Order: sequence, then C-alpha cells, then structure tokens
Amino acid sequence: MSARLDAPAAAAPAHSGPALACYHCGLPVPAKSHWRVRIDGASQPMCCPGCEAVAQTIVELGQEDYYRTRSAFAVSAEGAQLVPPELQLYDNADPRFALDEDSCETTLAVEGIRCAACVWLIERRLARLPGVHGAQLNVATERLYVRWNKAACKPGDILAALHAIGYAAYPYDAARHSEQLRRAGKTLGRQLFVAGLAMMQVMMYVAPAYLAESGTLDDDMASLMRWASLLLTLPAILYSAQPFLRGAWASLRARALGMDVPVALGIVAAFGASVVATWRGQGEVYFDSVTMFIFLLLASRYLELLARRKAAAALERLQHALPAAATRLADWPASRAGAVVPAAALAAGDFILVKPGEAVAADCAIVDGQTALDLSLLSGESAPQRRGPGDEVPGGAINASAAVVARVLRTSGDSTLSDLVRLIDRAGQDKPRIAQWADRVAAWFVGALLVFALATFAFWRWYEPALAWPVAIAVLVVSCPCALSLATPSALAAAIDRLLRRGVLVVGPQTLETLHRASHIVFDKTGTLTLGRPRLQDTALLGLMQQEHCLHLAAALEADSAHPLARALRAAAPPADPLLPAHWWQAEKIVEVPGQGLEGWVHGRQYRLGSAAFVAGLSGPLPEPGHSVPGGMTPVYLGGADDWLACFHLQDGLRDDAEATVDYFRRAGKRIVLLSGDQHALTQQVGARLGIAEACGGYLPEQKLAYVQRLQRQGAVVAMVGDGINDAAVLSAADVSFAMGSGAALAQAHADAVLLSGRLASVADTARTAAKAMRVIRQNLGWATVYNLVAIPAAALGYLNPWLSGVGMALSSAVVVANAMRLRRD
Repeated sequence: MSARLDAPAAAAPAHSGPALACYHCGLPVPAKSHWRVRIDGASQPMCCPGCEAVAQTIVELGQEDYYRTRSAFAVSAEGAQLVPPELQLYDNADPRFALDEDSCETTLAVEGIRCAACVWLIERRLARLPGVHGAQLNVATERLYVRWNKAACKPGDILAALHAIGYAAYPYDAARHSEQLRRAGKTLGRQLFVAGLAMMQVMMYVAPAYLAESGTLDDDMASLMRWASLLLTLPAILYSAQPFLRGAWASLRARALGMDVPVALGIVAAFGASVVATWRGQGEVYFDSVTMFIFLLLASRYLELLARRKAAAALERLQHALPAAATRLADWPASRAGAVVPAAALAAGDFILVKPGEAVAADCAIVDGQTALDLSLLSGESAPQRRGPGDEVPGGAINASAAVVARVLRTSGDSTLSDLVRLIDRAGQDKPRIAQWADRVAAWFVGALLVFALATFAFWRWYEPALAWPVAIAVLVVSCPCALSLATPSALAAAIDRLLRRGVLVVGPQTLETLHRASHIVFDKTGTLTLGRPRLQDTALLGLMQQEHCLHLAAALEADSAHPLARALRAAAPPADPLLPAHWWQAEKIVEVPGQGLEGWVHGRQYRLGSAAFVAGLSGPLPEPGHSVPGGMTPVYLGGADDWLACFHLQDGLRDDAEATVDYFRRAGKRIVLLSGDQHALTQQVGARLGIAEACGGYLPEQKLAYVQRLQRQGAVVAMVGDGINDAAVLSAADVSFAMGSGAALAQAHADAVLLSGRLASVADTARTAAKAMRVIRQNLGWATVYNLVAIPAAALGYLNPWLSGVGMALSSAVVVANAMRLRRD
C-alpha cells in the first residue's frame, strides 16, 4: 500500500467513508479483510494492519473526536507520517521536564503490563528506536518515562513502536489510569475464573483414567473423555491463556525473547501434543496439566497485580489529592461572597475559602480564622496540626476543623503537592544496579532455557521417544525467569511505598542499596541536627517579676515582629489566663530600633527588650554582679523604667530525635561527621552534646563538597543529610543524600530522598528499611536461583511431569511477591 496525499474535504465525511473504503485513510479495503476498529460505538473497516494500529491508538488516546472533525482522510499508515498532526501530543513536552532545545521528555501511562517481562520488552524495543535517548518503565505504577530527540524521532514513532508489540500508551491522567487498572483487574479475574472452571471440569474427566486399573477402562469411554477434555480446555486456551500467547507473539515480532516465550511454548506444545494424541486415539494427553498450569500462573500474576496496585497506592492518593475546584473570594475583605472556579485558574494573590473537610487547592497563607489541618498525606504525620493567621498551608492538606480564608502563594501547578508528585515521577525513571543485573540475567536466561529444552527433547527422543514431549514441556514450564526479574522491583516497590506512607520520599534509584553500604554519615547542623530556628533555653530573672509575667511582656512587645528571636519568645510564652480580657497583654507605642531591640508601653509603663546596652538606656546599668551568659547562647534582655527584669537565653535547639538518630548509626558501625557553616565553637558544642567526635565548623558549601569528595577518594561510601537549601552541591556529590522537606524547596531538591515528615529519625527508619529490603532481595534472588537450579534439571531428568512443573513455576513467583510484601508492614 502506498502513501497518498490527503483527499479533498468532500471525500472525507466525519462519520463514514466510501463503500469498501478504509475508514482511516480512504483506500480500498481488500476482500475478506478482517482489520477493524470500533470507533464511536461502530466497527469500522481498515485496509491494513498499519491503519488498524493507528486508528486503535487514536481511540485509546481518547481522541476519537479527530474522526468527527477531520476534513480529509489521513495519509495511509505506510506513509511517512504514521499518526495525524492532531495526535502529535508530546511535541510540546512539559517545559519543567525539558532537557534542552533539541530534546523532549514526558511520562506516559501504559496499558497491558502483565509482569516484569513486559518492562524488559518495552524498554528493549524503545531503546532500538532511532532518536530515543532513554526509556524506563516503573512496573509498580505502570508509568513509562521517555526521552527523545525532536529531530530524529516523533511522538508517533514511539506510540507506533509500543502498539506494534501489543501495548497502548497515553498521557498520564490519574482518573483514566485508575479506570484502566480497574478494567485490567476485572479482565484478569475473568480469565482466572474461566481457567479455574476449565481445570476443575477437565480433572473430573481425567480422574477415571488415573484411577482405573490397567485394562478396566473401555477404549470408547477413554476416547470420549479425551474429546470432552479437549473441548473443556479450549476456553482456557482461547481466552485465559491470551496474556501469555499475546506476550510471546509480541516478543517474537520484536525479535526479542521475552519471558512469555517459554510459557507460551509450553502451553502450545502440551496442548498440540494432546490434540494429536486425541485425534489418533493413542498417546499421552496433558489437558489437565495445561489447564492447571494456566490457572496457577494466572493466579500468580493476579497476586502480583494486587501487589503492584498496593505499591502504587500512595502515589495514586497523591495524584487525587489536589481538588479540581476552589471557592475564590473576589472581593475579600469587603465581602465573603465566593465563586467556585477551577483550581488551575487560581493565581498568586487570590483569596480562597477553605471549608471544613475540603482539601487546600494550592499553597496558601491563612489570613483569617483558626483551624486544624490533616497533613498525613504529605508528611505521614497523623495528628492534626493547628494553624492560624500568618501560617503557611501546603496544597493538598485537608481542613479538619473550621473554615478559613487563605491567600494563594503559588498556583496549584507549582504547589508543594505538585512538586512532590513530580519528584515521585522522577523516582521511577531509573533502576538500581541490582535490578539491572537481574534483568540482564533474566534476558539471557530465556535464550539459554530454549536451547536447553531443545537439547533435552533431542536426548529423550533418542533415549526414550515416549518421554520426549512431556520432559521438554516440563522443562519449558518449570523455569521461572519472572521470579528472577520480580525479586528486586517487588521488594523495592514495597519498601518505597512503606517509606512514603511514613513521610520519606525516595527519589534516587540507588538510595536504599547505597545507604545500606554507607560507611560515613555526614550531617549538616543548622536545620538538620538543630531546628534551624532559635528556641528559649533558659530565663535568668534579674528583678522581682515572675518568669511567667516576663514572658508575657516579651511576647506582647514582639507581637508583630517577624524576627526569628521574636517568634521564639512568642512560642515560649505560656497561654494567657482565659479570665483576663483579650487586650490585657497588649503593647502600645511600639518603636523598633534596628539591630538593638524595641520598646513599648504595657499597662501604662515603658519597657525595652533587646541588647544589654539598649535596655541599659532605660533601666540603668546592669546590676552587680554582672550577669553571665552560657556559651553558644544569644541573650535578650528585658527591662522597665529604672529596673532590670530578665535575660532570655535563646539557642538553635537540637531536634528531639537528633540524639537517637546519631546513636543508631553509631551502633551500626558508621562513622559520624558533623559539617557546618556555623562558628567552629558552636559546632563543637553541638557535636559534644550528641557525642560526635568529628565536628567541623566554619565550612563554606565548596569546602563541604571538597571534604566529601576527599572521603570518597579514600574509598568511603558517604551518606549526606542536609536541609536541601544551601547544600545542593554536596547533596548531589554524596553517594546517597537526604534533604529535610520544606515546601517550595522540594522543586529544587538535589537529594536522593526527601524527609517530608521533617523528622530526622526518618533517616534511621530509612536505613532500617533499606537493611530489610536488601535482605528480602537477597532472599528472593537466592530462592529464584536455587529453585531454577533444582527444578530445571529435575524436569530434564524426567522427575517432574508438566502439571507439577506448572505448580512449581506459579509458586515460585508467588513466593517472591509474598516475601516482598512483608516490607509494607509498619
């Protein structure tokens, strides 16, 4: 079929083509053509498999409107342009993912993923496509990341290559993907039911042959039972076995030996030999083995499907977390009248009303009202968090209390949750080294298995011809390369899902593997081991006023200040007495003197808060003996007219879990290092409090980078924990790195993992999970290897018949998946 130019507009009606004409390109349809595609509820004829593939892709992309609105027929599928211009959906990839002017990258959802073999086949096929720089498929989420050169490859080439091997792809949409997963689960469930029903019925007919003594079963009755078994096996072959047969055919068309190939060969060989034996009326039949094998393997894949759905559940929840609409208050604060608008239409500066039970549509700051927020989806913290005016609220948080008015800080597309979803997207783009090794082993394993099965068949054909077929079939059936390929991704998916539910986002593919091997744990100080903000450590009373009253006075004077020391004093003040009026602790005539402090009036009396020299201007000389300030503390003095009241000692406080985290890694035999840009003396004090002998202060970012690189040159495997703000270079250079999660900083994260919970203890939790994951991976790989080393020779020697081989293969995959799912337990 040759390509032709678009036909005139009059020749291409929107809903029908000429008689016996291809609905897609308009060329004549050959006699007895079986190529058809269902479009708008009607089955339409196609002239060739190419047009059928393109039309089916258009339908699967949800672009059937192309056929309703076109003014001309498309060029034929063999032309230079495989997909119409209307479907060049990815030419303008999301600029946030663009690499340079020549390259595009995007994420697609792929339908039809059955097992790890599909991942191997898809990545192998796209890697051979000219212009494709990279293709990685996340088996847990069924999302395909593709990067390509605009000049050498078109999006239609990628879609066509996927369709040619039996997979449909479309731009990722959470709602559509969820529906596709539901349909795939129902289809697999129906296939499993048919296979199970066929297996039970066939067993009823073959049981007499197994139980009858020699010569007691009439030949006619035996023949009737064979024919009945054949008819009952047909549904299992024609319907239930389709995933394996289609997968094998797609692999062969792509000139690759996928893991469905030995499975399909075993099914076809056993069924074919049984049909021949039934037709001739002599020889062995394996209908029971075929149906049992199909049922058990489908059951194994069904379990695997459920495991993958659970592993992707956290990501799916995030995809649905941001609401589609929000209530915008156009005239706030003059009016609280609102209008419902799409969340995507919100702009920075808009005011929105967040009602109880609603999700926040974008990153906001509360301007009116007090409420409690459920941040469990973002941080893993289940307890509601109190928020009030001035507090920032991330998009995706659930309002669990009262209605509040908030000002939009960032659009929904740039919100914390959107950045988080993009980071998770990035997390599935690469594979750890151990998974790549397993995939390579599984790839050559299939070829070696086919050669071994052929050699086994030849030997038994020479040695004892009657056993040649059953032994060869058993060898094909008993092998389990799927278990080998599932060993690593299933364990990593379960471990990463557990960590995400506990507030740790694993982004780098090697994170768990490398953390387990790390020899040095390097901590930043400010914002990592410490809170990154000052906290009141002690109050020294210098007069007769009680400490509680001194704190109330300080908080009143600092009520409207944004200074970090002011926030610390306000946080330290005890709750006001509910019996007192609201204005009781309210300062007036406040004057701030930059760099020194501020003064104001409370209950008609003048007070100053700030440095000793500033307060001395109102309160007189500091009383003798002089007040001593502990090392590392920042003093803030409070005084009134002619009297000194208190000195507040503030310091950047240690995180509550810092000591336990450092102790965990010390007990694990890791070398702990503290690197900080703060003064060396302060760094040494923090190191002494935590028992870190190697504490170095005064390090600039480039000096931190040089320190880590020096350790690496000496053979160390370095894990770095920082706040992710000014440590980008050293976080990128470390073998594995963790960044404390903080709103917009997620978008610039250079770390391999982000601590969304804000808890330093999550690093130790990740290390424990990594150790468990590596142990499970070793168990899975060991099991898959030992199983194949024992089962394949046993089958080749005739010790396993086909149905026992089917049981072994199905159980092998099930054991691997079930073992990996243990990692999801909290």
